[in-house]
Amino acid sequence: MENFLYGVAENTGKGFFTAEDRRNFFLRGYPADVWVVGNNPKGALWLADKGVFKSKSEAQALVDAEVQAAQTAWDALSDEEKARPGNDRPTDITLP
Repeated sequence: MENFLYGVAENTGKGFFTAEDRRNFFLRGYPADVWVVGNNPKGALWLADKGVFKSKSEAQALVDAEVQAAQTAWDALSDEEKARPGNDRPTDITLP
């Protein structure tokens, strides 16, 4: 059995997830509103309530597209804008 479940859910702000959720299952957000949750009953219920399940490959494709768009936008910046502190080129992300 997989350790994680993957899905898409829009973060609606306060109350989207709670400290109790964090204690009950692994929970991490990624670009493109992709969420990875622990594969247990509480994690599955949370994702079913908040969003839409995706396969790992579907979720990875969404993250890749978002990161590539951000990289393209960064590449289009002037050298001066690229040199600003903290303005690093977005890096590729691999889902667990």
